[in-house]
Formats: sequence, structure tokens, C-alpha cells
Amino acid sequence: MPITEILEKNASLYPNDVALVEINPQNTDRKPITWREFSLIETSPIDSFRQEITWNEFNEKSNRLANLLLSRGIKKGDKVAILLMNCIEWLPIYFGILKTGALAVPLNYRYTADEIKYCLKKADCSALLFGPEFVGRIEDIAEQINFIKYNFYVGEECPTFAESYDNLVTYCSKESPEIKLTDDDEGVIYFSSGTTGFPKAIIHAHRSLMHSCKVEQNHHDQTKDDVFLCIPPLYHTGAKMHWFGSFLVGAKSVLLKGVKPEWIIKAVSEEKCTIVWLLVPWAQDILDAIDRGDIKLEDYQLSQWRLMHIGAQPVPPSLIKRWKSIFPNHQYDTNYGLSESIGPGCVHLGVENIHKVGSIGKAGYGWKTKIVNEKREPVTRGEVGELAVSGPGVMNCYYNDRKSTDEVLADGWLYTGDMAMEDEDGFIYLVDRKKDVVISGGENLYPVEIENYIRKNDAIKDVAVIGVPDERLGETAAAVIETKEGFSLTEEEIKDFCMGLPKYKRPKVYIFDVIPRNPTGKIEKPKLREKYCGKSLVAKQIEK
Repeated sequence: MPITEILEKNASLYPNDVALVEINPQNTDRKPITWREFSLIETSPIDSFRQEITWNEFNEKSNRLANLLLSRGIKKGDKVAILLMNCIEWLPIYFGILKTGALAVPLNYRYTADEIKYCLKKADCSALLFGPEFVGRIEDIAEQINFIKYNFYVGEECPTFAESYDNLVTYCSKESPEIKLTDDDEGVIYFSSGTTGFPKAIIHAHRSLMHSCKVEQNHHDQTKDDVFLCIPPLYHTGAKMHWFGSFLVGAKSVLLKGVKPEWIIKAVSEEKCTIVWLLVPWAQDILDAIDRGDIKLEDYQLSQWRLMHIGAQPVPPSLIKRWKSIFPNHQYDTNYGLSESIGPGCVHLGVENIHKVGSIGKAGYGWKTKIVNEKREPVTRGEVGELAVSGPGVMNCYYNDRKSTDEVLADGWLYTGDMAMEDEDGFIYLVDRKKDVVISGGENLYPVEIENYIRKNDAIKDVAVIGVPDERLGETAAAVIETKEGFSLTEEEIKDFCMGLPKYKRPKVYIFDVIPRNPTGKIEKPKLREKYCGKSLVAKQIEK
């Protein structure tokens, strides 16, 4: 069935139960008071510290937007873009678009004006809903995106080149529009992360969306009584598809606008959250704050927190060992996925497999996996090859890009571009991105393997290994290192530490800098390569 029917079901079964809570702890201009006190203060929606909506209100908001779009001629198969920071309106808007039969097109909130223009044009969008943070960027390209028929502004003080979403939907019907949808209808366009160039437009049908709901609930056993804390950006498949497990069972979810460790722990405590999905840097920051004494666990109610899971990138085993030492009763899980496979879950560790920390697991619910060589033939177990996945959540295609589609889709299999190996028990370990492998003197160096080793050093907060030019070897490994607050580390000290690696795997270059990550937690290695692959810099580093 189309995913919109879940929303209708929840509104019917649980009309007065809380569906979504938005917590905005960034109101620094106000005196410190408790969240409960703050929620009673009369403020504008934008400034409110805590807001909530029920399943019935969620559904009605979606219906009102759907009816607005239909009244403007938006029809089945059209594309409607969403450019919003996480907020309580985000998901009702997403489902309102789906209810018209149009495709929802979430956009990365870090896109520049030119990238927004590119994506709107690439996806053939007819309408755009955007928030106050993006007024300047949209204004800069307003004349160049005249193919957008309708610009709807979500917020106060609507700019002159847009229409007010808030004012318009007030007068639209709250009844569900009578648009027939099927599993085969296209539902969304997600853009790839763009870490290797301009992002590609990924089309998924309602069947993919529904499968994602079932995968998440199967893996993490969400019930109506669970409370999911959602922190990552909703434009990305990772956050939304993890939320889908809670959505499927009508459970409450909390949108936290901020990633400070204290905010996360307080949200878990105040909202009685049971499931939290973290990115690696946030988990590290929480542990560091606890170690420093900035967070005292006895000050919070955390006994109901049952599951911490991580995805979006390889997870250092040392991090999970450290986490379990502080939270021994937590279930831990990791999920692997990509936007082309409707986000997380095509490979899944499972809470029962904590002894395999470091692995991404086995094929997820309803999925199949294989590891292949360059001819796309299965490799022997224990050998490194490219990971391929197959299942109901594989994308339809890259929109209007047959060449790129044919490069990654064949006979129902999606070739991920991730290098992996399978152990004797059938558990899969990510080795690295195919494009990130460093070939040094004919040897394949896998940066993730080196990074995991370096992260064992207690002084290191983050590390990224990239290939830099080398006259004799072609390229060699460089480690960009970010130290923890209050720690110091010299180049000689980290060189000595890396003596535990085989000689050919030891980085030849060490650079101390901040590691850039995108909103979904992935290291932005193209930025590091651009910054540090100049031959003169490499030569100077090696001379040291």
C-alpha cells in the first residue's frame, strides 16, 4: 500500500496521541527555565521552545497542503521541493506532497544558491516550499528559477517573491484528497550526497518507502510505547527512514534542533526517549562530555533508553567499546544503507550480534547481498570486493540519467561502490569507498582500516586518511588528525603510535586540522583532497 495510508491509519486509531514534538534549545536570549515551564509561555511558533502535534493534527496539516497544491494544478507525477531546516512542519509537508500523487523532493539545507538551482532544475520541480533560513539564497536565484510555478514560504514575514504557506493552508480543506495511489507510483526524489560531484536525483516508488518502514520496525522492534529521538536532517533518507519504524506503529517522536551533548541527554531524559540514532561525532562528543564531567548521568532519567544505533558511516569498534563501558545496558545496532537503497537497513548488524562490533552485519529484512570483483563475479569469502544489494528498496533509477543508472543497476542488483569483505560467519565488514582506496606502489590501502587504528589513540577526536601525490609510489597515505579538546599530540608521538601498523600502511604525511563532515556525518574527503593535495605541501610534510 502507499505510505500515506499509514498516516491515515494513525490519525484514525490514535487521533489525540502525540505524534511529533519539536524541541528548540537554541533560544539563548531567554533566561534559563525548565522545558515544561517554557512550553507554557505564549510565543510565536518560530520561537517556541517545545511544540507538539497529535496524529490527527499531523494528518490534517498534510491534507490542507495537499488540497492547496491540488488547487494550484499540482498533479500526480509533478515534483515539489522541500527546503527546510528540521521543524514540526517538515513531515506534514512531506506527506501533504505525497497525498497529491506528486513526488516530494527534499533538498540539503547546506546547498548554495547555485546547487539549489541545479537540483530544482534537475528534478523538474514545479513548486518549492522553503523556510526563513533560505530567503537570501532563493532571492539570489529567483529570476533563474522562473520554471518554479509556486514558491511557498514557511514562516513569518513572507518575502515578496513568495506566498505564505501559513496563511494559505488555513483556508484549505482538512479532508483527505481523493487521489488514488499504488505501490508502483513514484513517490520521492532524493539527491545523492554529492561528495563526488554534482548530486544525482534518485527516484523511489511508494513500494520502497513502505519497505523501509517494515525494515526499520523489523530490525528495532518499535512499539507504540517507544519514543524516538530524531536529530539528523530530515531531508536525508537516514533520519527519515529510521523514523519510519516509529511511524509504522504510531509511536511518538521528538525532533531535536541541535547536537550539543547536553541537549541530547536532556531530551532523552525529559521526553522519556527509548531509541536514539546518533552519528559517530555526536556519540564521541557525548562520551567526551561525560568524561570531562560536563554531563553527570545521575542528574538525568535515562533508564528507559534501550537502544543506541549508529549509521551513515563506518563505526570505529573502539567507540562502541567505550560507549558500552558507560551504558552497559544499552542495546547497540548499526545499519548500512545508501539513498539508492532507500536509506538504512539493507545490511544490518542486529542487537544480538554485539560480539561482531566493527561489522555492518548481514543482509537486512527482505534484502540480499553479494560481494563481487571488477567483473561483477562473486569473490571468495574473505576477499575484498564491491558490495551489491538487492531488494524491494532499490531505487527505480537516477532521474533522466540512463548512463549513471546503468553503471550501478543490473539485473535487480544495486552496485554500491563500497568495498567490503565477508568473514567466516557471513558478517560483512566495510573496507572503504571504491573511489577512496589509496593505491600506493601497487598496494591497495583502505583508509577506513588505518583510521580505525589511529582512533584508538586517546588524544584523537577524529581522523581522515586520504591519498596524496608521491613521485615514487604514485600516491601515499596522509592522515588528517583532529585532537580532542584539552589534549595535545605531536607528529612524532602519532608516528610512534602508528608503528603498530604494517609498514606499508603507515601514513607518510601527518596533518593536524579539523575534520569536515557533512550533515549526515560523512567525512568530506574531497574538501581535504582539494586543500592538501598540492605537491608543495606534501613535499614539505614528507621532508619533516
